Amino acid sequence: MQLRAPAILIAVRPHGETAVIARLLTEEYGLVAGYVAGGRGRNLRPVVIPGNLVAVDLRAKSDSQLPFAKLELLESRGPWLSEPLPAAAIQWVTALTATALPERNPYPSLYNALKALLEAICQAPSARGWAPALLTYETLLLRELGYGGAKPEAEGLADILAAMEKLADPLQRYLLADRFGDTMAAREQLIERLRKMV
Repeated sequence: MQLRAPAILIAVRPHGETAVIARLLTEEYGLVAGYVAGGRGRNLRPVVIPGNLVAVDLRAKSDSQLPFAKLELLESRGPWLSEPLPAAAIQWVTALTATALPERNPYPSLYNALKALLEAICQAPSARGWAPALLTYETLLLRELGYGGAKPEAEGLADILAAMEKLADPLQRYLLADRFGDTMAAREQLIERLRKMV
């Protein structure tokens, strides 16, 4: 296995003393994982942040071996992680994507939607600018995996929050059932912060 592609880093797990296992979403190859040597070192720590857009070079000798990954930063989400609302949104969408998607199945529409959503979270002047895109992404994820229907009609932050409340059950039941960890906690934290704006 060998690939080089732009990717969205969606999850990082420490491995050994200084390395990490990175999970990345690519447009052409879907969700892939790789061993990043020195991922917790001073040079790579700013690169291995969930939400970052990176160029990944993935190489493995066989399909059964975890590939080695080299990452090059293309776009950082680091500056927005000090802001509570954008940080909570980035944490939720990356955790949801990492938990829900199967590996090595391409979902080009989800890749492009997540890339646009992360861009909106970082560029919009407030959550009112990116909350509709977040609702659209959750709905698209359900639909792409065979569980969803039409996007709920919502205008204004109060309507979006109400629509997000309705999506909580299908997300929990279909995408996150029997998964290790409490991914929904990140969503609940985000919704609590959004409610303060209403």
